[in-house]
Amino acid sequence: MIAIGVRELKAHLSRVLRDVQRGEVVLVTDRGRVVAELRRPDGNAANLSAEDRAYAKLVATGALRVAERRAEPYPQSPVKLPDGTAQALIDAIREE
Repeated sequence: MIAIGVRELKAHLSRVLRDVQRGEVVLVTDRGRVVAELRRPDGNAANLSAEDRAYAKLVATGALRVAERRAEPYPQSPVKLPDGTAQALIDAIREE
């Protein structure tokens, strides 16, 4: 079971739906409160373990706040330098 904020859900809807299709249960949060639960149509509560059901109940009642996923890291820079450039700059600064 994972939690995701509304903003991140909008940004990564296709990826989240693939996770749900694989059987993952996704809790959608808005400002830290669960507002929706995404699961496969055939994935009912009977398939959940006792721990998962207890967890979902705590989240649904607001007794437990789930952490949101970390935002995606910055995209990799398109600027590519030859290997050894950083070391050459450091050596130049150190006057080696």
